Amino acid sequence: MLKPAELDAHIGFLLRQVSNAVSQDFARRLAGERVTVAEWVVLRALHDEPALAPSALAARLGLTRGAISKLADRLIAKHLIVRRDDPQDARGQLLALSPEGRALVPVLADHADRNDADYFDVLTAPERSALTGALRKLIARRRLRATPTD
Repeated sequence: MLKPAELDAHIGFLLRQVSNAVSQDFARRLAGERVTVAEWVVLRALHDEPALAPSALAARLGLTRGAISKLADRLIAKHLIVRRDDPQDARGQLLALSPEGRALVPVLADHADRNDADYFDVLTAPERSALTGALRKLIARRRLRATPTD
C-alpha cells in the first residue's frame, strides 16, 4: 500500500492555510471598524457606482439576491448605504453608498492594503506578479465568480 502524501504536499491545502490566515486577520482589522468582510465587499463594489440594483450587485459579486438583501439591511442599519427608488423602474430599488459609507471605503481599503502587505511583502515583485497571475489563471479556467466573503 502506498503511503499517502503529506498534507503540505497538496497545493489546495497550502492555499487554504494561507487564505484562512489572511482572511482571519483581515476580518479582525475590519471588526475594529464595525464592518464584516462581506460588508466590505459590498461597500467596495458600490464605491465606483452612483447606485446599483440589488440584482445587479448580486450578479457582479456572484452572491444570491437573498445574501445581498441581508447585507444591505445590515449596512443600512449602520448608515453606510441607502436604499432608494429606481427612477427608471417604478417597482425597482437601488443601493448606494451614504456619505458615511463613502468616507469609510478608503479607510477599509487601507486595512486591506496593509493586510496584504503583512502577508505578501515577503515576496519579491516578480513573485507577487507570478502568484497573482497564477491565481487569476486558475480563477478564469474554473470560471470562478463567487466573491469570497468569509
